[in-house]
Amino acid sequence: MNKLTKVGLSALCSSLAAVSAANAGDMTVTGGVDMSWYSAGGNSGETGNPIGMGSNLTFTGAGELDNGWTFDLTVAMLNSDVYSNTNVTVDMQSFGKIDVNSGNSANGIDAFDDKMPTAWEEPWGMGLGTGVQLVKGVGTNSNVQYTTPSLAGTTITFAHAADMGSADVADKGHSTTAGGISGRGYDATININPSLGTEILSGLNMFVGGHLTEHYNDTAELNDHVEGVGGLTLDIGPVSLGYAVSGISTGKTATSTDVDWYKNTMYGVAINVTDDLSFSYGYHDSKKGFVNPGVSESVELDMSSYQVAYTLGGASIRYAVSEVNNAAYQTGTMYDKDAKVLSVSLAF
Repeated sequence: MNKLTKVGLSALCSSLAAVSAANAGDMTVTGGVDMSWYSAGGNSGETGNPIGMGSNLTFTGAGELDNGWTFDLTVAMLNSDVYSNTNVTVDMQSFGKIDVNSGNSANGIDAFDDKMPTAWEEPWGMGLGTGVQLVKGVGTNSNVQYTTPSLAGTTITFAHAADMGSADVADKGHSTTAGGISGRGYDATININPSLGTEILSGLNMFVGGHLTEHYNDTAELNDHVEGVGGLTLDIGPVSLGYAVSGISTGKTATSTDVDWYKNTMYGVAINVTDDLSFSYGYHDSKKGFVNPGVSESVELDMSSYQVAYTLGGASIRYAVSEVNNAAYQTGTMYDKDAKVLSVSLAF
């Protein structure tokens, strides 16, 4: 997106007037608006008001330290100017990167929840209320992540959240999880582009990641919460392919009807007809299992989406036909839904 505003960040007060140019930075503001028309299918109920609108603003700051390290600040504002998240990244050059994040889903295995190629959105992101459970790791909590420098096409990350489930914390403050059930969270990921100098592998990307949440409240009858994900994407000319699997072990053992695990399988294909026109198909299958399968049987949720997107300068036109069966892991015709969505996006 194009820069809307550029504001120089120099001395904070007259006593700092001698700060060198290397410490100065700049801030940019980018944004956009999305307008959509939503048409619900047979079992999805009445559409009601089909016209939707969303707006976003992102403030990005950048600067440089005396030793050559750089830093970036990002503050995201969503619809109705509601604060979303903040993250600060320090690029230490050959020493890697440190990211302090308030939970924008970009760190840990949350960045790998669904990396399938698509022309627009994931199948579960089309307003059908799928209720699908994806891996999150520490990504939705305040966390710190270290990213190694890329070596032979391989990048490794380690992320840590001091208290899983606690709310965002302002400076000089602190927060804890209600009930004291969840403790620290740990993520580790590996992303590999094993091109090895060969053209045929240049578009191959493989990824794997894991997460652990410590549960330390014995009265809640919880084991540690574990998540994992692995998959690959492959670009061959204008065609992008992807396949991945993920799973969640909740650690719950209290009752026979507690959810024990979730297992996800996903794939997608996208075709870039031109630089401006693309088509895609995505499929996602998710199963939910219980502590005692003899009492509560597992439920399978599946969803798919056909999409087309066309870009014209700062404008994008997108159209999707999507469906879900057993939404929210509930059975019955009322949980089999489909919809068509037309969207126009303007970026500035």
